[in-house]
Amino acid sequence: MGVVRIDDALRLARESELDLVEVAPMARPPVAKLMDYGKFKYENAQKARESRRNQTNTVIKEMKLRPKIDSHDYATKKGHVVRFLKAGDKVKITIMFRGREQSRPELGFNLLKQLADDVEEFGFIESTPKQDGRNMLMVLGPHKKKTEAKGDVAAERDAKMAARKADAELEETERASQRAEHQAQPKKKKRKGPADNMDPDVDL
Repeated sequence: MGVVRIDDALRLARESELDLVEVAPMARPPVAKLMDYGKFKYENAQKARESRRNQTNTVIKEMKLRPKIDSHDYATKKGHVVRFLKAGDKVKITIMFRGREQSRPELGFNLLKQLADDVEEFGFIESTPKQDGRNMLMVLGPHKKKTEAKGDVAAERDAKMAARKADAELEETERASQRAEHQAQPKKKKRKGPADNMDPDVDL
């Protein structure tokens, strides 16, 4: 409408059965809109609720390793990192140096690079390795968002439960078949021995 007098703006609002709402009070001149203010507040509240519903809390898990970790411990730690990434969580990897190990930071760097390569299917390097006092840090981010990861985990859990149920039903069917086969076989007559002809009440 351009620049109009306040009285004219209020008259336009009454004629349109709308509200005159000041949206930019600090502007010169101030900016106002004709709108249904009740509807405007309701829509804003709906958008706020929707954004809160879609918002996911970022969880950062931490995994600590030593530069000279053995292969078994490394495999265990790597399994935990993969599980965290599959769940949609970030993982902070901390290499802890002790004593003379601090003079060989390449050990920690190579270990972090190896771990990142081993889990690249599930995550990526979000924060490159950096020295922090006696420790070396790196952050891995998941490829999938938390909501997608939850859906995948639920689907995987349902698939495992369905497989277990199918295995249990198959095992029960095999047992029933074996019982039926056993019952269908003719029973062998027991051969009587000399003791079978003795009277149990007669003392010998």
